[in-house]
Amino acid sequence: MPTLVRAVEDEHDCLLAFLAEQRAALRRAVHGLTDEQARATPSASGLCLAGLVKHVAKVERNWIGTLTGDTRHTDDQDGGFDLADGETLADLLERYRAVAERTESVVIGVGDLGQPVPISYLNPLMPPGLVRSPRWVLCHVIEETARHAGHADIVRESLDGATTFELVASSGAPFFT
Repeated sequence: MPTLVRAVEDEHDCLLAFLAEQRAALRRAVHGLTDEQARATPSASGLCLAGLVKHVAKVERNWIGTLTGDTRHTDDQDGGFDLADGETLADLLERYRAVAERTESVVIGVGDLGQPVPISYLNPLMPPGLVRSPRWVLCHVIEETARHAGHADIVRESLDGATTFELVASSGAPFFT
């Protein structure tokens, strides 16, 4: 394990700390890359690092919207991996930073992590009336982010040989906090 999540105070803090570490893994995977490198698809999957950052920001935004009742973006089901002309890695990282900030603000304001939250509207394949809890939503966002952080590790190593350990060291991030 290249890094260790900091000590936590409570359940809210724990969920946010683990999510923050997975976000950091994605940011490390793009550390030092040009826009051209971030758009490259060097592995068999066809994924690019910039597309992964775009996707996880979109997914997190949509899932956290379930906690606030914000359904504005749920009709946008393209998956978010494709980059528009002119999208830059810096723009995507800034968008992801803003999403993370919003997530933390929303989660801190959730009094009961066990309350029911409707999620059916997110996807027409979900059964009508499906509910989960804010705790479940956050765990799902952590799971999704971690899955794609792993993809990012593979894509980055395929791109230029940089490994997670090297990227942690070169980014200046501490291994343990």
